[in-house]
Amino acid sequence: MQEYSSKLLENAINQIAKLPGIGRKTAVRLALYLLRQSSEEVSLFTESIANMKNNIFYCSKCHNVSDSPSCEICSNPHRNSSQICVVQDIRDVIAIENTQVYKGVYHVLGGVISPLQGIGIADINIGSLLSRIDMEEIGEVILALPATTEGDTTAYYISQHIRKRNQNIQISVIARGVSVGNDLENTDEITLTRSILNRVDFDSTLK
Repeated sequence: MQEYSSKLLENAINQIAKLPGIGRKTAVRLALYLLRQSSEEVSLFTESIANMKNNIFYCSKCHNVSDSPSCEICSNPHRNSSQICVVQDIRDVIAIENTQVYKGVYHVLGGVISPLQGIGIADINIGSLLSRIDMEEIGEVILALPATTEGDTTAYYISQHIRKRNQNIQISVIARGVSVGNDLENTDEITLTRSILNRVDFDSTLK
């Protein structure tokens, strides 16, 4: 274990190194960068993170992050509330919004069914999605889940339960311009845009 001349610096490095994708060398570089900044800049940085953690909401309808109990997307009267795009997590909402082509609303599952990782149906937000199907006038559900076995399993489960509730709802899936095994957040905006615009009927993917 490398020793540092300052325990305070070492503690900061240790905390930064816990962030995903941050190695030890990068943690040292970031800690030293923060050390060179003014106290005001560092205070703004730490306060913004603390405020995010302590004051952020999860939308009561779609489970997206929000500054209030209902997110700006669900509250926006110009969005198409009859069109729900189902995604794995919040990063996927950000990725799709960056394309600026989708004008419906979302439903964030918070994961996908994965028995090997101990993630079951009750561990993700499928129940609240089906409640929306029962209570709202939904015309289309777009399944924008990862092109993985877990993503496909989750999509199939959701589609079957939607069919039991309402045969008239169109169920579609984004086109496979997204490579198999890839997450939406790692897909470039052009490919993701084409995948959304060229989405296909879900049932056709089962043939």
